[in-house]
Amino acid sequence: MRKQKITKTSKWNGVGPKVVVDIPGPRAKKIVERDSKVMSPSYTRAEAIVASDGWGCYVRDVDGNVLLDLSSGMFVLNYGYSHPRLITAVERQMKKLTHFAGTDFYYESQVELAERLTKITPGNFSKRVYFGNSGAESVEAAFKCARWHTRRPRIISYTGAFHGRTFGAMSLSSANVLHHRNFSPLVPGVSFMPYPYCYRCPFGKECPDCGFACIDFIRDQLRKVVPPEEVAAVITEPIQGTSGYIVPPDGYFNEIKKLCEENDWIFIADEIQTGLGRTGKMFAMEHWGVVPDIVCIAKALSGGIAPIGATIAKAKVMDWEPGAHASTFGGNLVACAAAIEGMKIIEEQNLVKNAAKMGDYMFKRLKELEEKSKLIGEVRGKGLLLGLEMVKDKRTKERAPKERNMLVEEALRRGLIVFRGGRSVIRIAPPLIIQPEELELGLNIFEESLREVERKV
Repeated sequence: MRKQKITKTSKWNGVGPKVVVDIPGPRAKKIVERDSKVMSPSYTRAEAIVASDGWGCYVRDVDGNVLLDLSSGMFVLNYGYSHPRLITAVERQMKKLTHFAGTDFYYESQVELAERLTKITPGNFSKRVYFGNSGAESVEAAFKCARWHTRRPRIISYTGAFHGRTFGAMSLSSANVLHHRNFSPLVPGVSFMPYPYCYRCPFGKECPDCGFACIDFIRDQLRKVVPPEEVAAVITEPIQGTSGYIVPPDGYFNEIKKLCEENDWIFIADEIQTGLGRTGKMFAMEHWGVVPDIVCIAKALSGGIAPIGATIAKAKVMDWEPGAHASTFGGNLVACAAAIEGMKIIEEQNLVKNAAKMGDYMFKRLKELEEKSKLIGEVRGKGLLLGLEMVKDKRTKERAPKERNMLVEEALRRGLIVFRGGRSVIRIAPPLIIQPEELELGLNIFEESLREVERKV
């Protein structure tokens, strides 16, 4: 076991993770009880963590427990908790002007942010940007934009996809039947194709000797079920998030891009969870050298300061007329101020490079655990976006949701936050600012938690 070190970058210097009472503690329990009486029961709330304040990679709950968060506040806090530069940028903006209707008038920060986004997204061509308030809104805009531009009614999505919970985004999703139950009719015209989940290949084949059977399946569907001339676009997550950080094999998206070019489809990349440096590239599609026609981003864009989403498209694709789509608060002044500052932080602090470096180390450590553990079937991912699929038996690959949940809970008892995904996957996605000693500490706690769960099962 490697020796644990306490981070020197935390506001609570020398503290590190510290659990002083069981979670939830007495104050947290009272708030959870109040919550249950007034809040929508549709929220998931897997862990009863009631946050009080946070700094860097740490969050403190209302009972004084300090937790090391390796989930980045559900993959939002690429710059960590309470980044002082973001706070300063927002305070500066709020003292000047809190709101001005960017849908009907103009303000410079919206233009500046759009200019920055068009420069960093893949593709050496003219682009335009639409601002909304969330990832789901970003996807909705892409969906509508594709239909407007092509005048075609159909769109291809993937099994296991998650693009949001508004009606258009929900209609493109298939990660969990709960997202569809009792909400029909959904938006029509969506055809789902099997995602290349190589660990559990739906065609029972082994990569790389499969000959891309998943691509052959799509081509067969285009002959028998889905008229290709009616398809407006393909939308995909470069790495499926909610389903457990499923990474497609090299070459797959290159083949999908060829299909798009053959049939004049728009290629939409949902980079809401994977974008802005998370995978060790600015955008995950860059790992395969594939250039989308539309890119959707949100989550980390404002560093959790204010709701914002962005849809960046080829200028010739985003050709809809005034009034076709808009959002009162999309790209609001406060969110733009935070997003611009965040993009400066990414560049000045080389966070994409740090994500690649820390991700390589984390992947190596977790692969070592995979070799020794009877419960870890596969470690996968890129950069600081890694998933561990847990199984009861490595040969049969029987899923282990109970053991997965036990591991998440055991880690929390020791002061570490990791996140569930898929049916038996743990997602680990630390802030991009994480330093070696913090990552080492978190991985040590995770390994200790895994050993405890293995002892119990």
